[in-house]
Amino acid sequence: MSKRDYYEVLGVSKSASKDEIKKAYRKLSKKYHPDINKEADADEKFKEVKEAYEVLSDDAKRSQYDQFGHTDPNQGFGGGGFGGGGFGGFEDIFETFFGGGGSRRRDPNAPRQGADLQYTMTLSFEEAVFGKETDIEIPREETCDTCHGSGAKPGTKPETCKHCNGSGQLNVEQNTPFGRIVNRRVCHHCSGTGKEIKHKCSTCGGTGKVKKRRKIHVKIPAGIDDGQQLRVSGQGEPGINGGPAGDLYVVFHVRSHEFFERDEDDIYCEMPITFVQAALGDEIEVPTLHGKVKLKVPAGTQTGTKFRLRGKGVPNVRGYGVGDQHVIMRIVTPTKLTEKQKQLLQEFAEISGKVPQGDQEEGFFSKVKRAFKGE
Repeated sequence: MSKRDYYEVLGVSKSASKDEIKKAYRKLSKKYHPDINKEADADEKFKEVKEAYEVLSDDAKRSQYDQFGHTDPNQGFGGGGFGGGGFGGFEDIFETFFGGGGSRRRDPNAPRQGADLQYTMTLSFEEAVFGKETDIEIPREETCDTCHGSGAKPGTKPETCKHCNGSGQLNVEQNTPFGRIVNRRVCHHCSGTGKEIKHKCSTCGGTGKVKKRRKIHVKIPAGIDDGQQLRVSGQGEPGINGGPAGDLYVVFHVRSHEFFERDEDDIYCEMPITFVQAALGDEIEVPTLHGKVKLKVPAGTQTGTKFRLRGKGVPNVRGYGVGDQHVIMRIVTPTKLTEKQKQLLQEFAEISGKVPQGDQEEGFFSKVKRAFKGE
């Protein structure tokens, strides 16, 4: 099935900026996150959105995608595009079709690394900002304690497969108009392991592995953001034939906050102030993730004016300092006025109307003060 255009997936134009791509990704990743969206295709859509963002947010990958689309020009014959695989060279081609390249044959009994695992964790806004330590339980395959991973009944051991002589592969000869061709295939008697188990372990059924729930302690760094992941080394599936275990990747989903909004390491919020506070100036308390702070609002502050509180943002996840908090002023117009308040505003309007045009800007706030003081 052909892939959709990455720009179409995120719903942005091809000229979209990095900020537009990031905003689109955040919106869609929250919409289709499996922990939130329980529709049957939500998981596939979430993966599609994530893949599109990983390409378009990277300048090099985006440039290559804009030129070649999903086809990767670095791949050989019939390349598989981003994340796809093609032929590695002529030796692979001959080995695939004619069974050549014996020196490249993989030893079925060689140690191999176990598979990686992925776990999705949902954090509150504050937990993502300050980090936390917690225990998680993951289901994974582990080495069978009864047979110690051999798959054989205790007291017995696997035997070398007599059909492939331990190679894990069988050579199948075919006569063609071009002569005799030898194809190499996985031995179906031992499933490519090179060993046969005549007396299987009753606990694992001969697989050498059993499903268990393992508790793992995870330390989440301060400043982790939505969609980021943490690698926990060696906590994936166990290795094969004594190989190293795979890794566990913890992917984070961060809940939104009712008051604060985050953009990388900076925090944004809106503070409502009255017309009087904006006109005359005031000192107000502003909530931050680090506690309340006092902020001086100068006289004449307009709605939309932005103030910066340095160091009141999010700690950088890589340890590069702390972001800032940006406070945006929103002037709230009163909907219910007393007779006295109406009278004062009318007096203020009358005074403003009598002032020559050139003096209005300079004396505006002083008149506001006089009007509200009843002068």
